[in-house]
Amino acid sequence: MELRNYLEIPYEELQALNLEAKEKAAKGTPEDDLREYYLKYLHEEKRIKAVTICFSDIEGKFHMLDYDKDFLLKSHDNLTFDGSSIQGFSKVSQSDLRLTPDWSSFRWLPSDVFTPGKVIVFGLIRDSDGTLYSSDMRGQLKSYIEQIKKDQGLTTNFSVECEGFLFEGTNAEQTFTSRNGFEMVSKGGYFNSLPNDPLRLFMDAFAEAQRALAFENEKDHPEVAPSQFELNYKYCNALQAADQLQLYKLTARQIAANFGMTASFLPKPIAGINGSGMHTNISLSKGDQNLFYDHGGEEGLSTMAWDFIDRILHSANDLCLTLNSSVNSYRRLDPAYEAPNQIKSSAVDRTSMVRIPLGNENSARIEVRTVAPDVNPYLIFYLLLKTGLEGPVNKQDVEENRRSRTRFLPGNIYDAIRHFKGSSFLAEIVGQEFKDKFIERKRASADRCPRELGSLVKTEEILFHHEVTNQYIWGRF
Repeated sequence: MELRNYLEIPYEELQALNLEAKEKAAKGTPEDDLREYYLKYLHEEKRIKAVTICFSDIEGKFHMLDYDKDFLLKSHDNLTFDGSSIQGFSKVSQSDLRLTPDWSSFRWLPSDVFTPGKVIVFGLIRDSDGTLYSSDMRGQLKSYIEQIKKDQGLTTNFSVECEGFLFEGTNAEQTFTSRNGFEMVSKGGYFNSLPNDPLRLFMDAFAEAQRALAFENEKDHPEVAPSQFELNYKYCNALQAADQLQLYKLTARQIAANFGMTASFLPKPIAGINGSGMHTNISLSKGDQNLFYDHGGEEGLSTMAWDFIDRILHSANDLCLTLNSSVNSYRRLDPAYEAPNQIKSSAVDRTSMVRIPLGNENSARIEVRTVAPDVNPYLIFYLLLKTGLEGPVNKQDVEENRRSRTRFLPGNIYDAIRHFKGSSFLAEIVGQEFKDKFIERKRASADRCPRELGSLVKTEEILFHHEVTNQYIWGRF
């Protein structure tokens, strides 16, 4: 006799439900209407046992709480948690924070990946007085894209190309030693895998789950390095893109674990081969018009797009710590491996920080290639948008920044911290309190690692990485 009757939805039906939910949010359905709709659904659907509410800390590490459905229906407007237990959030003396469901992010989950009877929604963190919490960059990003939509009619279009590695064994990062390194599951390379080899089977299962979660898949393939993967999907607004990136990594890790493997998004887990990046494609539109396109413009880009690029290049050094936020990420900027570490733009040179892909009226965009896959996506999307639209620029340096002068991004995290710390513009954008917290977290991690990168990936830069380590390890240091 079946004792439990929890919700399990076939993948095809899941895709339809999640596409509808995604479209409701994209077209700006009022929050009150969404809340009423989903609360009614949860009340009527008896096969749901829990609602997973998730959020990201200041470094981008993903956190999840499961609320019993009946409790959530009664208390959804008064959910609290201890912010002092989240590194970089509130102090013990000011620990209570509120967690408000953002009903526009509601999604049904594949039951074979996330267990039956659960749905997921992203949370907005609020201070005790109900205002958006300054260290919750998801809330700051949501507020900003709503502001530019209201004031200027702008719609943000983001898509990322997030690379990762698949390694043998579960928890391969937590048990990493520099002596043994990681064991790859595949020795193939770019576009190269047999239909039933472990990497391909993982990618197939991952793509199926993505499709069900309404990612709107485009293509997937093994990347340049052995055992490396990349799955691409359709662009959407900046908030949805950041949410999807967090779900992308979460889903990959769980599916890999189901295979007895580890999906890793370390920027450079293995020395001597290409690292993993997260190329971030950006455009802005108004109505149906792509504002970054101009048929007669240089490289097919509009003046607005070039101004956006110039502002990002001008603040490149200041932004570097947020785009490459771990000790390990500075290994990826090694110029021997097509590293996008030159502060310039180019349509052809893939070592440029900003590339201009071949595009048309629909696809014209810029591609920020410097971004590592272990970033806080809400933070960097917010900073890239805010900098590109409002950042300072020195017109005398524009031509040199674009092409003719070779300047390089910081080659280690300490130089990146110094640039970030000295930026008054970034302090204005994120606030001095957040800036200080972020620097404190980055310096604490860096100080636990050997200062010189060297040619060997060190045990400490993996174990004390913000997406890998846990509070128990930090507490023993």
